[in-house]
Amino acid sequence: MNVASPLGLLWRGPLDSCNYGCAYCPFAKRAPQRRVLDADGAALARFVAWVERSPSRPLQILFTPYGEALIWPWYRDALIALARLPHVQSVAIQTNGSAPMDFVANAAADKLAFWISYHPTEIARAPFIAKVRALHGHGLRLSVGMVAMVDNLAEIEALRAELPPTVPLWLNAQKPGPRIPRTVAARLLAIDPEFGHELRRHASLGRACHTGEDVISVDGRGDIRRCHFVADVLGNLYRDDLAELLRPRPCPRATCSCWLGYSHLTDLEVGAAYLPDFRLARIRAEGAPAGLS
Repeated sequence: MNVASPLGLLWRGPLDSCNYGCAYCPFAKRAPQRRVLDADGAALARFVAWVERSPSRPLQILFTPYGEALIWPWYRDALIALARLPHVQSVAIQTNGSAPMDFVANAAADKLAFWISYHPTEIARAPFIAKVRALHGHGLRLSVGMVAMVDNLAEIEALRAELPPTVPLWLNAQKPGPRIPRTVAARLLAIDPEFGHELRRHASLGRACHTGEDVISVDGRGDIRRCHFVADVLGNLYRDDLAELLRPRPCPRATCSCWLGYSHLTDLEVGAAYLPDFRLARIRAEGAPAGLS
């Protein structure tokens, strides 16, 4: 392991509530509870403090909350604080974009990115596009996506037509979900050239993967796993020496079907189309195929 190479951190705290109720969403749809919110805020503060005192290796951070996080001020404050640290190359968060976004005026725009999902049952297209355009106007890097439900094909194509041309639109397959007809898949591939990766489960058992070496998943307790999809705990961020934990590990799962996992399979080479500092946030490199505009 090259100690000077960046380490990717996928952080997920105790938060388990969301202000949206998408029928297809595998994540939380419950109302917020004060005790959980307090635990989440404390866990995030502990993580930010660890990052602040750990400048020995460049870090790339993606928050992957089990719910919607940006509606809570401690996440907005954390993004601002982390983006100001010189050893943090990038900090991003998965969000539905519904939170107030005026805080970005106080953030380092060259470090901050948003992985924003559009949910047409929860917000109309016009206000969603307006928010994306405002963030884009601030110079922030954006990753905009939708779940590729067949019934939403017209809405997907309309979203693509109204997004800024330089903002790519990625598509996630509904899993589990109905089989996508070939003609529909062709139209989706015209929008997202990498949608083909979403249409199959990637055989991963024994294959080389960057997780556990250059990318790790960290929960609110600080427990480290190679990724969100392997339960084995490798150690603890606050008690153990990372240099002793991180090493190459073949994948122990039979298949991998989520972008957060399969994008790190070495021989799939998915990452080549993305900005090196912002691959975790799904930000495409300039010149990479972006689909129809």
